[in-house]
Amino acid sequence: MIGILNWIKRLATQSRQIPINQWFYVAFDDERVYLRAAPPGRASWAQEFTWSSVERICFKAEDLFASDGIYVFTTQRPESYVIPTEAEGGAELWTEILRRGLFDPQLAIDAMSSPGGLFVWPPHESTEKVDD
Repeated sequence: MIGILNWIKRLATQSRQIPINQWFYVAFDDERVYLRAAPPGRASWAQEFTWSSVERICFKAEDLFASDGIYVFTTQRPESYVIPTEAEGGAELWTEILRRGLFDPQLAIDAMSSPGGLFVWPPHESTEKVDD
């Protein structure tokens, strides 16, 4: 899971510092979330998932020099969808996740103010924060 976000960060760094929000895009409507990426020097891709298929969300807090990541686990596939918060539409997606009650608001505050760590909702066996 963390490897995908590291790949995205590495690709952004290798791409002459082109900001993630210029090649990774997130949009959503009442039923679906749409992801589209056109990474420099790589093939473009698009994915989508339904809001109703969301089972778990993890927030990977990073330090000030890296983009935080949203990992969305769904019933549609075993691996998560990985969305950098710095993607175009990433902040709006995070707000919508909170509005829909898919992540605990207090845990979100803890995660966003943390210097690092993985925060999971709903928690596994009452563990709200998983250390790296």
